[in-house]
Amino acid sequence: MKTQPFLQQLHNQVHELLAVLSTELEPRNGQALQFKPSATSWSVLECLEHLNRYSRFYNPALRKALAAGRKAGTDAEVGFSWLGRKSYETVRPENRKLQKTLKHMNPSQSALSWDVLVEFRQHQETLLELLRQAETTDLNRKAVPVEFFRVLKLRIGEALLFVVAHQQRHMQQAQRVLQQYTAQQETAPRLVV
Repeated sequence: MKTQPFLQQLHNQVHELLAVLSTELEPRNGQALQFKPSATSWSVLECLEHLNRYSRFYNPALRKALAAGRKAGTDAEVGFSWLGRKSYETVRPENRKLQKTLKHMNPSQSALSWDVLVEFRQHQETLLELLRQAETTDLNRKAVPVEFFRVLKLRIGEALLFVVAHQQRHMQQAQRVLQQYTAQQETAPRLVV
């Protein structure tokens, strides 16, 4: 895919994430946001905190890569390495296979509050700015270290795709948790007096 349509697609997907945040998550109360379908599953807040932890690493890494990036035309083809394809395949939203997360990226049992949603929104706004900066950058330059093994580097385009797909995956997970919470609330016995 060419640079401009590739970045526009990612831009649209980030806006969709912000729309879900605004319409589905932010209107919910703390009980809904902290609900866990099982002891080993994540709550909505834990899903977003996991994404915040990744954003704390990838947003600055992308900013640095973009600042040092070579300029390229907007009609350049965005390429993918084996590492980039593999990284994307593991986190793409359609891949429902459970992935084990790194211990420091696992928010389970964390004390979380509404601040998680605020931080998530800030990271999305930063990502939108990074996508704008990427419009004139060579997206095929290997410049973004992989979080868990920083010697390996993703191409800038691969890293952007990875970040957005990972966020979509966990946003869908958060939406499923909310659906389970709503279903549980609808079937819970109610005391009528």
